[in-house]
Amino acid sequence: MLADSVGRALLVVLDTLGPAERIAFVLHDVFAVPFDRIAPIVERSPVAAKKLASRARQKVRGSAAVPRAELDRQRRTVDAFLAAARGGDMEALLAVLDPEVVRRADRAALPDGVPTVARGARAVAEETAGFAPRSRLAEPALVNGAVGIVVAPRGRLLLALTLTVEDERITAYEVIADPGRLSRLELGLLDDVRPHVTSAHE
Repeated sequence: MLADSVGRALLVVLDTLGPAERIAFVLHDVFAVPFDRIAPIVERSPVAAKKLASRARQKVRGSAAVPRAELDRQRRTVDAFLAAARGGDMEALLAVLDPEVVRRADRAALPDGVPTVARGARAVAEETAGFAPRSRLAEPALVNGAVGIVVAPRGRLLLALTLTVEDERITAYEVIADPGRLSRLELGLLDDVRPHVTSAHE
């Protein structure tokens, strides 16, 4: 399966590409198929197929809205949050959440009876720890130019989290589940989860 080769986050981003872009990108960047073999599949010349893959690559990479150093700081905090959430580790969650953290969520993201807004590190940590099974499907990704989280079993985007990180703590985050809102997100891959591409073929 493609998911075994590229991961859930990439599958989500691939879904934002046009069909020809997606084929050219996956065949070349993931499976190293040369452009002269891709060309007849996408009904383009090899040069045009290369341009399709290049355009797709730019979309997959996304565009960060903050400097690289800040992106790295965000990533460390988000990784710590995900690790704590997956393990249901209350102490680790409290360490990464700001004491006054606010969690907002679309109604569709929550079980019945759970409020759409939660405030305070203890309340948010307890709730997050209870979602440990779902957290195991989550992966970091570039969401609207910053480090966020996507939940996409089998590559189908169900949830996205946008997070505000200050002083290496999460001060706020939003869980987006509404299909219309999900479709408007700008998604991209973080450096360490992009497929390897040799510069000679770019």
